[in-house]
Amino acid sequence: MPCRRVIVGVTGGIAAYKTAALVSQLVKAGDEVTVAMTESATRFVGALTFESLSGRRVYTDPFTSLNEPTSQHVDFARTADVMIVAPCSMNALARFAAGCADDAVSLLVAAIDRTRVPVLLAPSMNADMLSQPATRRNIATLDGDGFTILEPETGWQACRTDGCGRLPEPEALVEALDAACAARASRA
Repeated sequence: MPCRRVIVGVTGGIAAYKTAALVSQLVKAGDEVTVAMTESATRFVGALTFESLSGRRVYTDPFTSLNEPTSQHVDFARTADVMIVAPCSMNALARFAAGCADDAVSLLVAAIDRTRVPVLLAPSMNADMLSQPATRRNIATLDGDGFTILEPETGWQACRTDGCGRLPEPEALVEALDAACAARASRA
């Protein structure tokens, strides 16, 4: 399914390196990819990496215009076909569930009409963080709010333990995007 307008949100987590491969695969397939990053995400993978892979400027500051002096988060949200946040940190889940919109990623999430544009969240964190009652509660809230929650994988984690919380591989994320877009198309 090439030629989609995809927003890729990146939040702080070591798994952000996998998101670089996701962006590369989407661009190779012909998708137009806009990347948005939280400040903490830029500590794991630099914006320049995503600019090079996407061929577009990266949205990191909601107060700096990339194109024209308009409400670009609204423009991006109106023209997107699908959005994915990968990795979606524990903090991001809490912010989205609470309706916060004060960084580039949460502002885009808040501006998207989820009845028209699927928003996929790929939680990625240490197994203990994933099992916290607050995290489980936030995931349930977001699922109820119409987000598509992707199940984390189980395996070796950066904290040097085995457990659930790994970001799915880029190929699995592409498949989830394809499925979300196909479901949206069948409803139209």
